Amino acid sequence: MKHVPILVLDFGSQYTQLISKRLRNQGIYSEIVPYNESIEDIKARSPKGIVLSGGPASIYASDAYKVDKEVFDLGLPILGICYGMQTIAHYLGGSVIPADHHEYGKAKLTIEESSSKIFDGITNNEIVWMSHGDRVESIPEGFKVIATSENSPYAAIANEEVNIYAFQFHPEVTHSVQGDKMLLNFAKNICGCERTWSMGNFAKEQIKKIQDQVGDAKVLCGVSGGVDSSVVATLLTEAIGDKLVPVFVNNGLLRGNEVADVQDMFKTRGVPLITVDATDRFLDKLEGVTDPETKRKIIGETFIEVFDEEAKKHDGIKFLAQGTLYTDVIESVSVKGPSKTIKSHHNVGGLPDWMTFELIEPLREIFKDEVRVLGLELGLPSHMIGRHPFPGPGLAIRIMGDVNRPDLEILRKADTIMLDVLRATGWYDKTWQAFTVLLNVKSVGVMGDNRTYDNTACVRIVNAIDGMTATFAHIPHDILEQISRRIINEVDGINRVVYDISSKPPATIEWE
Repeated sequence: MKHVPILVLDFGSQYTQLISKRLRNQGIYSEIVPYNESIEDIKARSPKGIVLSGGPASIYASDAYKVDKEVFDLGLPILGICYGMQTIAHYLGGSVIPADHHEYGKAKLTIEESSSKIFDGITNNEIVWMSHGDRVESIPEGFKVIATSENSPYAAIANEEVNIYAFQFHPEVTHSVQGDKMLLNFAKNICGCERTWSMGNFAKEQIKKIQDQVGDAKVLCGVSGGVDSSVVATLLTEAIGDKLVPVFVNNGLLRGNEVADVQDMFKTRGVPLITVDATDRFLDKLEGVTDPETKRKIIGETFIEVFDEEAKKHDGIKFLAQGTLYTDVIESVSVKGPSKTIKSHHNVGGLPDWMTFELIEPLREIFKDEVRVLGLELGLPSHMIGRHPFPGPGLAIRIMGDVNRPDLEILRKADTIMLDVLRATGWYDKTWQAFTVLLNVKSVGVMGDNRTYDNTACVRIVNAIDGMTATFAHIPHDILEQISRRIINEVDGINRVVYDISSKPPATIEWE
């Protein structure tokens, strides 16, 4: 089935992928391409509308990202968001200047043109999310103001005769309360798209794509027992059956009881899992390494070494399958546009140049919550689908500084206690992700009548939808107290527990 997309031109915003995600969640197919995609390639995709994303630059900067002006001559509906709005104003005869008051955070949107199709069903004075320095000073001829905010007299503008709309705010983030509806209005009411996209269709397309790509070859699939790799392994089983070789690598950086839990999980599903214990190899390579990026790259390269050695034990393995997600790609490198690198993920920025496998990454352009839906579509049990995310580099990025066996053991014990308390109190299923970090910061304490000088553990519990943004979870104080008391009483080497109350952004979810 060919989907006619809403095409998103990426100018480097960390939120760009959310635009497509919000549309897909509402049944509208969307693709993302770089801002400088050629007009020929844009035409070849047969889009029904174009969205110009936000971006970190100023439209007047010497290195500003500039779209091909022919985009405006295609006769397609266009929606510009933030930098995309400034691009529209700049190209079509308006002007953009640095704002006197930068507008970051929540703002109330006053709708000036309630009859506008893009605001169909939208409540006035609703909350939207602003994040901009520059602002439009004058709008192009033929445009009118359709919404304002306290600091943005041109919060939304439109030339409805040619179906070009522009928002200064970000409708794609969850903080914009009715942003989903605005994007759907653009796609459905203005572009004429139909709501035909679903995870069921996506699963069928990926199975066919895998079959075409693999042919008669075999695929080695790196599994961890997490949601992503479990869904990939299930998808591959559907697609190629016994040509799948699932490999679970114990890198020594897993949580408590993780190895046994993963083995049991795959055994109950009848999947012949191969387990490789590479603990010594990983920990030897990480000895003395403190830089987070170096840790990630070492771990990524070592995984490939282990997979490469295992592949040589089997005839016909040509491909490596991974549970790489959109968020991994966005935060590591921009393969589809100029987005800023936040950190390298071990399975993206950490892969070595010498790797000979061809990659199969069927989840590369969907988000965690979409993966969960796909897993249920494929028949995976809800308890497997509901597991909290766990990073590929594991506990290596939850220990600040050097990674060593004693610290890993301390962290595993503390983390297990924290998770046990959350499960017992019902809070595990109410939160997106929960984990413990060993800070390697020592402080004075007193236990009994004795002075202690021991480590500090940080508990990090967040709520999120897709992992692109997150807020710290408001866990009741008595539960936090229980976690703290048990860790300090039961784990030798920790005498202080703190709770991380930072959100993403500005912080990331993981500490490294």
